[in-house]
Amino acid sequence: MVSEEPTARALPSSDLVDDLVQLTFVVMAALTRVGAAHDLSLTVLRLLGVLRGRQPKMAELATHFGLEKSTVSGLVDRVESRGLVERSADPDDGRAVRVALTKRGRALAREVETDLSAALSPLTANLGRVDQRQLHRLAARMLEGRS
Repeated sequence: MVSEEPTARALPSSDLVDDLVQLTFVVMAALTRVGAAHDLSLTVLRLLGVLRGRQPKMAELATHFGLEKSTVSGLVDRVESRGLVERSADPDDGRAVRVALTKRGRALAREVETDLSAALSPLTANLGRVDQRQLHRLAARMLEGRS
């Protein structure tokens, strides 16, 4: 398979844009359904996803979410009150605070991942393993290029 080199001015075709938008609608609907089934907002779902296997600093979360630190602090407060995350001092920077999933939060993140996988499986049902791996590679490349 020949891969085209990306160019600075390459714009997606209107068909590709439409397909991406339609795909986004389907994924967002699945996220909304799964979140509602677990009494989680989309923002909390996103936080759980970000924290899987990571313990970022609050400032890093603010940057990742594109929010003010105080807004992220409020979000973490709400999720912490549900016993899903915990804060800890950064061992390398006494001023910084890290956020991590609790045992309960990790269990919930696994449940959500399982439910989301089931909800999205119809999208990939007609794709063989090779196509699924290619889609994964392409999606990863697309996400690397975002600002």
